[in-house]
Amino acid sequence: MALSHAPRGACVRGLALGTALAAVFAASGAVHAHGFAGKRFFPATLVTDDPFVADELSLPTVSQQKFAASADEPATKETALSVDWTKRITEDFGVGFGASYLEVEPDGGDRVRGFDNLEANLKVQFYRNDEHETILSAGLDVDIGGSGAKRVGAESFSTFTPGLFFGKGFGDLPDSMQYLRPFAVTGQLGVSIPSRSSSSFVNDEGETDVEQHPNFLQWGFAFQYSLIYLQSFVKDVGLKEPFNRMVAVVEVPLTTGLNRGASGTTGTVNPGLIWSGRYAQLALEAQIPINSRSGRGVGWIAQLHFYLDDMFPQSIGRPLFGH
Repeated sequence: MALSHAPRGACVRGLALGTALAAVFAASGAVHAHGFAGKRFFPATLVTDDPFVADELSLPTVSQQKFAASADEPATKETALSVDWTKRITEDFGVGFGASYLEVEPDGGDRVRGFDNLEANLKVQFYRNDEHETILSAGLDVDIGGSGAKRVGAESFSTFTPGLFFGKGFGDLPDSMQYLRPFAVTGQLGVSIPSRSSSSFVNDEGETDVEQHPNFLQWGFAFQYSLIYLQSFVKDVGLKEPFNRMVAVVEVPLTTGLNRGASGTTGTVNPGLIWSGRYAQLALEAQIPINSRSGRGVGWIAQLHFYLDDMFPQSIGRPLFGH
């Protein structure tokens, strides 16, 4: 999911708007949302991709994180404001688009703002097992080079990332392990492929340098414990609103350099909560760097997400072809 940056005031206004919209759309009643395998409902996660295909809209996603200095770049604080939309073409095939507005504030430098490169993706869900609460999908993410502002770090070349995505719920565990049944895990595995392996540029001394564009392993997991599942299918433990609609989640998005001078792994551990209503969900996570190369201090990310296939099942929320 795309991340971006926005001025502090824009972030506050975005969160206020999100809260108001959530109150309008998150009517009480049973959760009807997409992302089901049998009785298992997989909520939309924030920084790792979902294993299912759906009509959905994330508006807005707001985040802030401090990134460590690299060899030729100072440490920066980045704030992001993004929107992501996905649309089913058939029941099991969908496309998506994302845009992010960034605010980048380098240490000792001037704050800059602008749009990151646009993103597009394709995904096909090719396997679902309701009994064992399992979903498998394959997809392709594309970062469209040159569509964003160079001043905020948008690359001039495109990057293609084919990947696999999975979701597994543990509702098939025996009665002796009933309180583990609400657990589920989703994950992704892909390799980023830049459209060119290197670029030449003239440095400040007037000399020609070559910048390498490596391949990266993009992988990650989301560990979930669903109080929705616990209350509905394991045991009524007396949870009331809003707790009976919550999913505790820990996301772990990771990136590992593979070649052309890139090595090591960076990423974050994101503990948080997702509240899911009939038509929308609210989510908030902390972003904790796994090492010094991944960032400085604890960041955060928040999202308002709409289930378009439940909001508009007979119009914009239905597949273009098929039922």
